[in-house]
Parts: sequence; C-alpha cells; structure tokens
Amino acid sequence: MSKELLDIIEQIEREKGIKKEILIQAVESALLSAVRRVIDVKPNEELTVKLDPENGQIKAFRNNEEITSVDFGRIAASAARQVIIQKIREAEKDVVFGEFQGKVGEIISGTVYRFDKGNIIVDLLGKAEGLLPKSELGGKEEFKQGQRVRALVLEVKKESKGAQIILSRKHQNFVKKLFELEVPEIYEGIVEIKSISRQPGERTKIAVWSKDEKVDSIGACVGMRGGRVKNIVNELAGEKIDIVRYFDDIREYTKEALKPAEVSEIKLDKANKRAEVIVNDDQLSLAIGKHGQNVRLASKLVGWELDVRTKLTAAAAILDGKKAEPAAAPEAAVAAAPAAEQQEQPQNDGGLSQLPGVGEKTLALLQAGGFVSLNDIAQAEESKLTEIKGIGEKKAQTLIKEAKKLLAK
Repeated sequence: MSKELLDIIEQIEREKGIKKEILIQAVESALLSAVRRVIDVKPNEELTVKLDPENGQIKAFRNNEEITSVDFGRIAASAARQVIIQKIREAEKDVVFGEFQGKVGEIISGTVYRFDKGNIIVDLLGKAEGLLPKSELGGKEEFKQGQRVRALVLEVKKESKGAQIILSRKHQNFVKKLFELEVPEIYEGIVEIKSISRQPGERTKIAVWSKDEKVDSIGACVGMRGGRVKNIVNELAGEKIDIVRYFDDIREYTKEALKPAEVSEIKLDKANKRAEVIVNDDQLSLAIGKHGQNVRLASKLVGWELDVRTKLTAAAAILDGKKAEPAAAPEAAVAAAPAAEQQEQPQNDGGLSQLPGVGEKTLALLQAGGFVSLNDIAQAEESKLTEIKGIGEKKAQTLIKEAKKLLAK
C-alpha cells in the first residue's frame, strides 16, 4: 500500500497541480487521527506519523519512539482515500476560481442552463456555472433554456461550494469588450475607446479616437456597410449605438457627444466643468432626447454638466439676470425653459398644465426632461419621472394616474 499510495500522490501532483508536499502533509494528518483511534495515548505523550516521500513507508512515533504495533495497511487505505478525494475537490475549486478570476472584465460564452427567480444560471462550457442576475441584464432581454449567451465576467467570489461567477450584460464595459472583439483596430490598439456612456437596452454613446491619421476611427467601428456595428447591435437586442469622434477640445467633443443634434454655440464654465449649450429651436428636442436621454448620455460621455437651451431661453435668462433652473437628472443637467417662454406658448404644453400640481416651473422641467404631452406622462415609468427635480415617487404615481384619466375622457 505504501508504494501504491506514493504513486497515487505523484499522479495527482502531475494531473491536478497539487504539490506533493501538501498531499503528504494531508495524508499524515489523516493517518494521525486514525492512529489515535486505535491506540491509547496519554495526555502528556506526543504522537506523530511520517510518510517517507522517497519509498512511501509510513511510521508512527510516540515521544520519538517508533510504534510497531499499528497496521498501517488497513488504516492508510481508508484515510488516504478520503484525504485525496477531499484535496482533489479543493484543488478543482481553486483551479476554477483561478481561471475565472483571471477573466474578470472579459467576455465569456455559455449556454442558459436554468432559471432561478428571474436570474439566469449559465453553463460555462462544463467548467463551472455562472450567475447572470436579472439586475445585470441589458434592458428587457429574454433568453431561453439552451440558448447561447455571452456576458462580461463582473466578479468572482470564493465560497465553500466553489467559485461564484457573477456575469453582466448591463455593464458599459460589456459594450466596450464587444467592440474590442468586433473591431481589429481597437484590439490592436490603433483605435482607442476614450469613453462610454450607456442606458442598457436603449442607447449607448461611445467616443473613439485613432492613433493613426490614416485610420478613420468611426469608419473602423462601423465597418463595411455597417457590418461591425450591426453585429454589436444584434448582440444587444437592438440597442441604439452612437459612435462619435473624440476631441481634446471640450467644445468640439461636446458637439460630437450631442449628435445627432446640431449645436450653435457653447459657453464654458471650466471651474465647475459646466457647459451652456445653445441650439436652434428645431434642435432642442433632438439635443435633449426622449426623457432627457441624449443630453444625459452626452454629459456622462464628456464628463461635464451640460445645460441645453435655445437662443430664446438663453436671451431671456440674460434679460432676467439669471439662468433658468436646470432639470435634475442623474448624469446631466437639462435647461428648463423659463416661465416667460411658457407663458407665451401655453397652447403648446401638450395638456400638461391640466395635471394637478403642475405649475409653470414643473411644466418647464417636465418639457425639458422630454415629457411634452399627456401621452408621454401616461406611458412613463415612475423611475423616469422621479428623475425630474421636485417629483417624488408619490407625485409620479399621481401624474401618471391623472394623465390616463384625462386621456380617457
């Protein structure tokens, strides 16, 4: 048994990568526990068991004197088997943890194995299971059992049952890595992704820059006949992607970030990293976007607070000697039209003024946030309305309820 045990240990070392010394120590510990059960040991006696790494012989010692009455053949077979199985399992867990720990921030593929309370359990090529939480899905994505799925390795945790691999399709780096996989110029470092801002499932803005003047950064990302970006859009279930050119000049960069809207003028407050963006009347809704989406993503992309307004509102603010109060949004400031302008055009309020609790100030904030009609309010999500300054959860519920009532008349 001794030589056989040594051969098994050496084989495990080669196949599983567990050091021979670690296995020998584990076997010695197991044998020691087994020996204590078959012989009487006094409290003041020191008992040790040694496995010779050269010939596999096992010896037990009491106070440094060898014990010859122990049958190690039978004891070793049982104890060693349990230890080796345990060590193999631990080693396999460590191997899986190490492998996927090294893939954090990368995209991996798998298949949908099962569903658990809205979360998706992904089979990662038979090596492990990944957890794709419902909260990490991009928008309203839906998957079926057995369907292939790609996701970003967000985090790897070491737990008693093994590695817990958390996946994400919501993180903005998922889009970044998709571009790296799809666009060789990005993978090779010729084209660089400078910034990304994303509203999962709806829209992403990505700013790119080329180190080589001969390589068009946007053209490289779009691909022949739009093939490259189409592949990414398909992967993201139709999510819109705006690819813009990066500029060191913040004015030029802001103009790019706000596309497809055209910007007339930009005034910078460098100390506060705030920019007042002036657009023509017909460009305001395009610059702000539905529910403030375009300006919010543009603001996050450039890292500045963007206050978008028309020439009329800018002029009115100068006459009033103050700036119009911006609507609150998580990543951007959207300028609200002043009361003077709203008073001049009451017929264009889309029926919003009929809602209880909506005065001139709230009306301006709603319009600046992209809610320009009763229908917009009725179909809005509460979370979107609460992004507007001064509108809490209860008020949002009331506005939606009242808008539906008015529309039903």
